Amino acid sequence: MKKEDKNAVIGQIKEELQNYAHFYVVNIEGLDAAKTSQLRRDCFKQEIKLFVVKNTLLHKALEGSEVDESLFATLKGNTALMLCNTGNAPAKLIKSYREKDKKNPDVKPALKAAFVESTTYAGADQLDFLCAVKSKNELIADLVALLQSPAKNVISALQSGGTTIHGVLKTLGDRAE
Repeated sequence: MKKEDKNAVIGQIKEELQNYAHFYVVNIEGLDAAKTSQLRRDCFKQEIKLFVVKNTLLHKALEGSEVDESLFATLKGNTALMLCNTGNAPAKLIKSYREKDKKNPDVKPALKAAFVESTTYAGADQLDFLCAVKSKNELIADLVALLQSPAKNVISALQSGGTTIHGVLKTLGDRAE
């Protein structure tokens, strides 16, 4: 590959990394065509962009970014990038593939590293933690639900109390003196 071509590819990788908030470095080595196509379809359904990259070109594209040095050590063997705007979507997808074939320890795709919520996670042992990481929208929804809960309790108490008082008054009014 010519130097100009390499620079163009590095530029494309940098542009893709800037377009997405989170990325995962995964190993998809050994997947046959049918499984790779299925993985690509699953990624498309969950708005995850998947593409294979050369380690050296990805390394050059990540140089000077806020990515921790521990991620560079994982750039060995086959490497694919999963790019998304929801931090835990790729982790859940990878975990679903692993759960389909629990007997095989070398199930692909396998997590190498991830950059989620401005933090670098290296190693396949981080998968469960990454699945549990909540996205910004999920945290906002949880906060709104917590804030609405006391107000809903007060309103329901007032509404139920009103019908109770009305029933008592009606019973007292209907009673013969």
